[in-house]
Amino acid sequence: MKRFLNMTIATPEGVIFEGEVENAEFPGTLGAFTLLPLHAALISSLTGGQIVYVKDGKPEKVAIKGGFVEVKQDIVSVCVEQ
Repeated sequence: MKRFLNMTIATPEGVIFEGEVENAEFPGTLGAFTLLPLHAALISSLTGGQIVYVKDGKPEKVAIKGGFVEVKQDIVSVCVEQ
């Protein structure tokens, strides 16, 4: 059985993505990192760059200026500025 991350990406203007992803890469302020299903709980600040996530086997990109990400039990909440 394949596991997924349930990810929501929100900006001050509203939600720009919500759905299941296979993995996601983030531009953390201390360096880039990748989240996979069953990842340990995490809160991190984000710097300018791109969030890259894989949905249905295809990579998608979202350009950001900065923000925060929280992971808890395969739920990924992302708040960013674009």
